[in-house]
Amino acid sequence: MALAKKWSQKGHLAMNEIVTREYTINTHKHIQGVAFKKCAPGVLKRIQKSAMKKMETPDVHTDTSLSKAVWPKGISHVSHYVHVLLFRKCNEYEESHQLYTLVSHGPLTTLKNLELMWMRTKQ
Repeated sequence: MALAKKWSQKGHLAMNEIVTREYTINTHKHIQGVAFKKCAPGVLKRIQKSAMKKMETPDVHTDTSLSKAVWPKGISHVSHYVHVLLFRKCNEYEESHQLYTLVSHGPLTTLKNLELMWMRTKQ
């Protein structure tokens, strides 16, 4: 399936290209003032919301590795930073949206000197 390439005004590729991106999300600022029983579920919702905004797809799927990375110490002790990989993929089902975003966990050894990385993937 050949995807049409459109260029936006800023010079970036349009949302209909298949892309992989890496982000480090500060989860600590999302759980300030939240009840401790709602910390981990709230972080997962915020990660999905930011993935929807950054990848510009309304359909977001969460990988089990991300859930295991957010929940290792329980519901209230969430790590302050989570490194995620966002994959924009084509959907095989014709009834739903054309593209969807898969969010998975990216392991890190250190959180120093991180930069945003973009990778274009071809099918």
